[in-house]
Amino acid sequence: MNPFNNAPNFSFTRLYAHIVEEGETFTVRVRMLNHLKRGESAYGEEIAATFEMASLMVGSLASRFSIPQNCISMKIVMNHFKDGTLH
Repeated sequence: MNPFNNAPNFSFTRLYAHIVEEGETFTVRVRMLNHLKRGESAYGEEIAATFEMASLMVGSLASRFSIPQNCISMKIVMNHFKDGTLH
C-alpha cells in the first residue's frame, strides 16, 4: 500500500486502520495523522487479496513512518473470522 508516495514530507504519530472483508478480498482503509501538527494528515484505501496482505500493508506503513505499536488502532470486520486463520 503506497497511497502516500506523493504526499508532502509529513511525519505521522498515529495510524488508524480499518480492514473489511468484502467477498473474496479485503479493503484496507487507513488514516494517518500527526497529533502535534494538526495540518499533517493523510488517508488512503487499497484492496488486498488476503488478510495477511492487508495486515502487511498496515505494518509497512507503520514501519515506513516510524509509528510505534501503541499508536496504531485497528478495526477488523470479517464475515467468517475463523476461516483461513491459524489457531
